[in-house]
Amino acid sequence: MTDLAMTEKGAQESNEVGYLAVLVATACWGTSGIWVQFIVATSGVSALALAFWRDLVTFLVLFLGLRVLRPDWLRTKRRDLKWLVGLGVTLGIFHVFWNLGVLLNGPAVATVQQAAMPAIVAIFAWLIWKEPLTRRKWLAILLTFVGTVGASGVEVLGQADITAGGFLVGLGIPFAYAGWNLFGKHVRGDYNPATTLTYAFGFGALALLPFQVLTPQPWPVSAEALLWFAGLIGVATLAAFSLYTFALGRLQASVAGILAMAEIPIVAVYAYFLLNQRMSPDQIIGAALVVAGVVLLSWSKGRALRPEP
Repeated sequence: MTDLAMTEKGAQESNEVGYLAVLVATACWGTSGIWVQFIVATSGVSALALAFWRDLVTFLVLFLGLRVLRPDWLRTKRRDLKWLVGLGVTLGIFHVFWNLGVLLNGPAVATVQQAAMPAIVAIFAWLIWKEPLTRRKWLAILLTFVGTVGASGVEVLGQADITAGGFLVGLGIPFAYAGWNLFGKHVRGDYNPATTLTYAFGFGALALLPFQVLTPQPWPVSAEALLWFAGLIGVATLAAFSLYTFALGRLQASVAGILAMAEIPIVAVYAYFLLNQRMSPDQIIGAALVVAGVVLLSWSKGRALRPEP
C-alpha cells in the first residue's frame, strides 16, 4: 500500500469515527427534553435556573475529576484563553436563548429556528478556515432544515403567534449555537475534549449567573428530581458534549453541525416509544428528510463515509 493510499485510508477512518461520535452525541442530546420534563414536573424549577445549575454542576464534575486524575489537562496556553471564554459564553448564551425561545415561541418553533445553525456554521467555517462549500453540503443543509420544519409539526408552526421579542430571540438561537460550534472547533485541536468542556461549562455558568436574580431557585429539591437531574448531567450533557467535542477534532465544523440535526428524528423516536406521542404524516416525512440530509453528507457516489473533497 502506497503512502498516499495509507493517508487516505487513515483520513477515511478518522471521518468514520467522527461521524459515529456525532450521531451517538445526538442520541444522548435527544434525551435532554425528557430529563427536563421530569425535572420540571418534580421540582418546578424554571428554565433559566435549570440551565445555570446544569452548566455549573457539569463544570464542577469535570474540574474535580481532572484535578484528581489528570491535573496537567487543566493547563492552557494564555493565547487560547480568549477562545475558551468565547466558547463558554456562547454556550451559556445559547442556553439562555434556547430557554427563552421555548418559553416565548414554543418548542416546535424554537427547534426550527435552531435548524438554521448548520448554514451559519458552514458560511463562517468557509470564511475562517476555507472549508469547502460543496453542492452536496448545501443540499444536506436544505434537506435537514426542511425536514426539521416538518418534524416539528407544520400544523403547530402555523398556529404559532410570534412576537417581536420572540422573533429576535429566535434569531439569537442559531447564532449562539453556531458560535460555540466555531469556538469549539478552533480550540479543540490543541486540547483534550475534557479540557475544552471544563472551561466551556465554567465560563457558561458565569454567563448565566446574572440571570439567576430574575428567577426563583429550586430549593428544596426532592430526591426524585435529583435523580432526573443526574440523568440530564450524565447522559445529555457529559456524554453528549464530550462525544461532540471529540468529533470536532476529526470533522469539519460545518459537517459536524449538519450531522447534529439528526437529533430531530431521534427525539421523535424517543417521544413515540417513551412518551407515547404519535407522529403525524408530515412529521414522519420531515424526520425522513433530516435522515436523508445526514446520509447524503456521509455518503457520495457509492462510497460510504468518504471525506469531503
